[in-house]
Amino acid sequence: MPSFRTIDDLPAEQRVLVRLDLNSPVEDGVVQDNRRFSRHAETVADLANAGHRVVLMAHQGRPGRDTFVSLEQHADILADHAGVDVDFVLDTFGEDAISAIRALDAGDVLLLENTRMTDDELPEKDPEEHAASDFVETLAPEFDAYVNDAYSAAHRKHASLVGFPLRLPGYAGRVMATEYEANTAIADREFDGNVTMVVGGTKATDVIGVMEALDEKVDQFLLGGVAGELFLRAAGYPVGEDVETDLFDEQWAANEETIRSVLEQRRDQVTLATDLAYEDPDGDRGEVAVDDVTEKTQSFLDVGTETVETYAPIIRDSEAVFVKGALGVFEDERFSVGTVGVLEAIAETDCFSVVGGGDTSRAITMYGMDEADFSHVSIAGGAYIRALTGEPLPAVELLVRSAEDGAAR
Repeated sequence: MPSFRTIDDLPAEQRVLVRLDLNSPVEDGVVQDNRRFSRHAETVADLANAGHRVVLMAHQGRPGRDTFVSLEQHADILADHAGVDVDFVLDTFGEDAISAIRALDAGDVLLLENTRMTDDELPEKDPEEHAASDFVETLAPEFDAYVNDAYSAAHRKHASLVGFPLRLPGYAGRVMATEYEANTAIADREFDGNVTMVVGGTKATDVIGVMEALDEKVDQFLLGGVAGELFLRAAGYPVGEDVETDLFDEQWAANEETIRSVLEQRRDQVTLATDLAYEDPDGDRGEVAVDDVTEKTQSFLDVGTETVETYAPIIRDSEAVFVKGALGVFEDERFSVGTVGVLEAIAETDCFSVVGGGDTSRAITMYGMDEADFSHVSIAGGAYIRALTGEPLPAVELLVRSAEDGAAR
C-alpha cells in the first residue's frame, strides 16, 4: 500500500471536502442507481457518523452529452445507500455553495453541484495550476481536510482531484484505499501458484498494453472480445475485421505489430478462443469453430461453449485471476455464455480474484452471482488499467505527497 493517510487518520470534528465518483448512466433524464453509490456510501456514512461536517463533490457526464446533468438526483440515491440525509445545493463554489457549507452542523452532509459545470474543472493541468484556480482557492479555505474517494477518476488531472490536496491535508476514503490495494496486487504481490488474466472488452488497445506490461507477472492470458478476435486474426484466422462495426480495423492497424510480437514471443501464455458465437437467421445463438470460419460475414458476439470449457479448468488451477473486459455482449443473455462462464468458474475457485471495469462487474449482479465470491469487484475503468500496467495515478500521487508533507512538518 502507498503511504497515504485514510479517513481513520482524520482528527475529530473536521470540515471535510470529499471527492466522489458518482458518474452514472442516465436514461431519459433519470440517473440510474449503480454500484458506485453503494460503495461511496460507506465513506459518506463513516464521516457523518464520526461527527465531521461533510461536503461532497462529484461529476456527471461531460458538456454536450446527454449524461451531463445536475447532481440533484444523485443526492437522494446516495442518501438511500448511506442511511444519512444528503442535502444538495445548486451551486459549486459561488455564494449559495459557501453559505450552505457554513451552515452545516456536525454530522451534516451536503452535495455540491456537478464539478464539470465549472470552467476550472475539466482542463488537464498540473496540480499547481489547478491549486491556483478560482475554484480551489475559493473552496479550500472553508475546510480543514480533503478526502479523495474517487479512485475510478484518479488517472485524471482535474481540479477537484489534484488541486485541493495541495491546499488541504489529503486523505483517502474507503473506496480509494480498497480499490488501490486490490488493483495493484498483480504488480505488487507475489503469488505462489499460477496467475491468470481474462482479457476482453471492446477497447483492445488498452488491454493489449496490459498484456505487454504484465507478461512476467501473468502465467496465462485467456482472450475474448475485440482483443481476442484481433489475436485470432494475427494467428491467421479470417476474423477480427469490421463487419457492421467500427471496432476492429482501426485497432488492428494501431496494434498489429504488438499483437504479432506477443504471439511470437509468448504464444504459450496466450490461450485463444476455439469457437465463436453469432446471431443465426432465426435470431438464436449460433456457434462456429474458428477452424471452420472461411470468411467473416457477420459480427461475432461471444466466445463459444467449447472455449468456456477450455478456460474454466485453467481458472480453477489458478491462485490469482484478474478480469479486464467482458468476453461477449453479456447484456444480451444469448451472448452471456463466455463472460458468465468465466465469472462462475472464478466464483467457484478458492483464489484471489479481481474483476475490473464497471461494465464487466455488472454481469455479476445481472446474472445472480454473489459479489462476496470475488476478492474484489472494481468500479474503475481507466484507473484500473493504469494500476495494472504500473502507470502513475496523479490523484493517488497527490495523496501520498500530502501525507509526506504532513509528516515533514
